[in-house]
Amino acid sequence: MSVTFSAGRRPHRARLDRVLGVSKPSLRGVYVPIITPFSEEGAVATDALEALGRRLLDDGVAGLVPLGTAGEGALLEHEERRLVIDACARVCSDRGAQLIVGTGSNNTRQTVQAVRELDGTHALAGLLCLVPYYLRPTQAGIRAHFEAVADASPAPIVVYNIPFRTGVRASAETLLALAEHPNIAGIKHSVGAIDEDTEQLLAASPPDFAVLSGDDAHLAAVTLLGGAGGITASAHVCTRRWVALVAAALGSEAETARAHQADLLPVVAAGFREPSPAVFKGVLYQRGEIPSANVRLPFLPASEQSVTRAIEAIERADEALTSQIG
Repeated sequence: MSVTFSAGRRPHRARLDRVLGVSKPSLRGVYVPIITPFSEEGAVATDALEALGRRLLDDGVAGLVPLGTAGEGALLEHEERRLVIDACARVCSDRGAQLIVGTGSNNTRQTVQAVRELDGTHALAGLLCLVPYYLRPTQAGIRAHFEAVADASPAPIVVYNIPFRTGVRASAETLLALAEHPNIAGIKHSVGAIDEDTEQLLAASPPDFAVLSGDDAHLAAVTLLGGAGGITASAHVCTRRWVALVAAALGSEAETARAHQADLLPVVAAGFREPSPAVFKGVLYQRGEIPSANVRLPFLPASEQSVTRAIEAIERADEALTSQIG
């Protein structure tokens, strides 16, 4: 097949994919929006980040998602973000796993530039981009924003729909239109409920568009209704149980998936008792997986009470699994 383009113009990656029939990547399973560990002095602890990433992947997650809210991406300097991306890329490359990098802002031009800068990143399977926050654009504006970013992106876009944080919600109609774009591979759907829009999205999404739950408490339900898994902050802990939950849901083993979800709901409640990632960092520090529980302002470290509650919830979930196996 021969393809020609007008002289002097380099076609967008998305336009090439449309012409050549390049398929979107398969996004399926549990992805962890990995925290960014800091040293006691406040520097990015790349060794601890890589060790944590390896442990998560060895426990069965499909990939890592650095620089989201849990990764404090908005609170890092440009050079620090690059350190985090490179560390996660090394781990994902070594393990044959997928890397989805959080990037972009509510400024379309800046987001286009940000995604272009990630061209050539190893193991890059996608770029997680928020619905434009604060500005409250129309649905047509949301669609135009993501189409412009996807046309310029070196990797498929994963839309992040979280109206609780952005102040605006991408409707099912808008998301289904974006699902037809050859360089938009999925969505992290975090609307806080299994509502009519969520049901419509799950029912009508094309097979190559992954609906990933961003609400940990609804992971089993979304996956059983046709989702592809989740981007799951709570999977920093009880990781193998979260992986088993999604495997059961993808295999239509509803009772098994619901049993895992029921045992893990107290872990979710405890982990989000204070703004993420403070509690999860506190737990990982207590376990010796990261060198400090430090977070960047305006976050504050989790209280000792919250960390203790989370550890107790994790222990109960582990005991429930042991009891089921026994």
